[in-house]
Amino acid sequence: MPFESLGDKLQSAFKDLRGKGKLSESDIDGALREVRRALLEADVNFKVAKDFIAHVREKAMGEEVFGSLKPDQTVIKIVKDELTELLGGTQSKITLSPSGLTIIMLVGLQGAGKTTTAGKLALMFKKKGHRPLMAACDVYRPAAIKQLEVLGQQTDVPVYRMPPNVDPVHIASYAVDTAKAYNRDVLILDTAGRLTIDEKLMAELRNIKAEVHPHEILLVLDSMTGQDAVTTAKAFDENLGIDGTILTKMDGDARGGAALSIKTVTGKPIKMIGVSEKLDGGLEDFHPDRMAGRILDLGDLETLIETAQRNMDADAMKDAAGKLRKGEFTLDDFLKQLKQVRKLGSFQSILGMLPGMGKFKDQLKDIDLDGKEVKHIEAIILSMTPEERANVKILNGSRRKRIANGAGVKIQDVNRMMKQFAEMQKTMKKMKGRMGKGGGKKLDPSKLGSLTGFPGMFNK
Repeated sequence: MPFESLGDKLQSAFKDLRGKGKLSESDIDGALREVRRALLEADVNFKVAKDFIAHVREKAMGEEVFGSLKPDQTVIKIVKDELTELLGGTQSKITLSPSGLTIIMLVGLQGAGKTTTAGKLALMFKKKGHRPLMAACDVYRPAAIKQLEVLGQQTDVPVYRMPPNVDPVHIASYAVDTAKAYNRDVLILDTAGRLTIDEKLMAELRNIKAEVHPHEILLVLDSMTGQDAVTTAKAFDENLGIDGTILTKMDGDARGGAALSIKTVTGKPIKMIGVSEKLDGGLEDFHPDRMAGRILDLGDLETLIETAQRNMDADAMKDAAGKLRKGEFTLDDFLKQLKQVRKLGSFQSILGMLPGMGKFKDQLKDIDLDGKEVKHIEAIILSMTPEERANVKILNGSRRKRIANGAGVKIQDVNRMMKQFAEMQKTMKKMKGRMGKGGGKKLDPSKLGSLTGFPGMFNK
């Protein structure tokens, strides 16, 4: 999960402040020492960390904190605001041409994930109603063109290519003409990378820029390289001029030093982040304020809601919510909801968007929505007949044995799942009772979430 290590350390730094009626200067200084240490351990640029602490201390030592009824929360809010500024302040979106063709040029070092990012971007634009075209301008890396063509097949987005001996500047130029001829409105140029920044690479990129005048030059960076990513960004900006960055592999970077340093050092915003290897949903818009909230375990409900709206079937959710109210939730319904929830991403990423859930991270760390246990649950349900899924009361010993054999699990696994499902149904009946006469306000079924029964279904 992005910033997991940094988030743990920052939350620990504020632990001693929580619940105190008054804070002294020594209380604040002690917490800020821990914050400074956490930032440096996260590979944040030294000067960036130093200035950050100075800004927080200046605000925390004012009357705003010492005159507050909840000084600990006020300090945390100050840190959140400063983290938001450090990450860029406000969201910076990819600039699209108001009319005609938008040209996006992806640049970066070899291995940063440019080609995969091109595929993710193309799919993202396609789902938003655009007509993207990808162009293979990397004629040096073996199989680079083939990789882009495979991504084109997977996303159903056309790829423009020419023989490897053609100058990349000409390829980019002809790709622009082709995009216009075929009425494409977004052109993504996948350019070549190098293991190190060299003048030949930069000259080629400058020539492409001069030839096609891209609307956006986006530097794709591997977030796991830490301060090396920041150094790379600075060099590319000085030599080429970039409009922003895309940080890849954020799901594998628990520290986050690159993201926290890059805007301050380069002055260029982070526009998107790679959060998984999946083509669909593996790339997210970067919101500084939301990410700051995640780091401090304050949640990010906006992104969770947007992800749900983008990936989940609203009609299916309403149907399930209605059955919940009536107490008619079956294993078929549970299987449908399980598939819906899996579309949101990993369970850990969902937890990171829920306020205050960081403290339960260790207890829930073994839950994996793509893991063996979830697949076993799916296999068990799918091994049942429609009649058995609709009425679990008919599941006698022989039926359970048959189901276990069909799912490739032990009969104890079937029994455990059925026991947990029965407990879940009891909970739903209690909910139904509360929503009946005299049971308080009536719940709108469309507002009920689809996480009902989680994570109890996985507790052994």
